[in-house]
Amino acid sequence: ALNSSLRLLLFLKYWFFTGGKAFGLLKSQQEEKLNGINEAFLTDPKYEGEEDLASKLEMFKKKYMEFDLNDKGEIDIMGLKRMLEKLGLAKTHLELKKMMAEVVGSSSKDTISYNDFLNMMLGKRNAILKLILMFEGMAKEEEQKEVGPPRRKTFSDLP
Repeated sequence: ALNSSLRLLLFLKYWFFTGGKAFGLLKSQQEEKLNGINEAFLTDPKYEGEEDLASKLEMFKKKYMEFDLNDKGEIDIMGLKRMLEKLGLAKTHLELKKMMAEVVGSSSKDTISYNDFLNMMLGKRNAILKLILMFEGMAKEEEQKEVGPPRRKTFSDLP
């Protein structure tokens, strides 16, 4: 019994570490691919007037990778659902499909590619998803401003 338990433990340890390495390799390959797309956007004359483009693209890449649940380089409907739930905005399946169609420009496509995502975030059109992500970014900036312990209350603070 001890021998079989030891073998199981060794197998699980091997599986865990090799699976972790494979996942890390997959993520680094995905990041390289997205970096290549970012480079194309940086050299695109259409976006040459965009202020602080390199840092925006880096931020968009991180956000995109966070919600690419299947690690295929595309955000599917479940990734979009998770993104909005994390922001506290649960949506119905129909609302998610409508948002996705607004981003990709077609109701027949069921994933958001990184190019679609960047075109939405850098484009002039205000897609609902773009507004939500921008609002989340502004909210995080305000949260970061409040640093340190809360100020001491006085009697004049009471209602």
